[in-house]
Amino acid sequence: MKFLFDDYNKTKRVYHVISLKDLGYVMENGISYDDKITYITKYKGFHDYIEDLKTDKIPSWVDRRKSIFASLNFKKDHYFHSHSALLSLKINENKCWIANENLANEIYEPFALRNIEGFEYCKKYLDTKAKDVITRYWDTSLSFKDNLKVRRDLSEYYDAEILIGSHIPKENIEVLKIYSDHNAFSLDEFRNYFTL
Repeated sequence: MKFLFDDYNKTKRVYHVISLKDLGYVMENGISYDDKITYITKYKGFHDYIEDLKTDKIPSWVDRRKSIFASLNFKKDHYFHSHSALLSLKINENKCWIANENLANEIYEPFALRNIEGFEYCKKYLDTKAKDVITRYWDTSLSFKDNLKVRRDLSEYYDAEILIGSHIPKENIEVLKIYSDHNAFSLDEFRNYFTL
């Protein structure tokens, strides 16, 4: 499998994607778990659902509701949404947890649609099968440092998401790319393209 970046063991960096609307705030203040509009509008209840099914083996400081999400790397052909920025982050490894995002994503649509007429069956799914999926999510999760030893993130069906349990100061953030509908610009490329 080919990746976009060198391995974490070489770079000591993880990656986070944000909306361009949030970039100015992030570059001035750093990143906190609840400083973006999508925290409430898109994910809060979803995080609550998953957090409520957390198993006893997970340390109390691991909390999806209070986590910043990042990736260890991306496949070479990963699609990034337009009007977004790809950031490189320096993290505190002791406050990071790894889980399989594929399992969380498996239940997102039923969760989002559960209260819409015609999708009532999604509630039954969430009350039954989805609970097993989220139990697997937690059971296959591990500390960031443990993952560096066993490299679960490199397994074929394990799409590692990093739950970062601490604020990321602006000094630990670097903008790598800005994505538009048709281009992926480095900062220098962006500056050159739009400078008259």
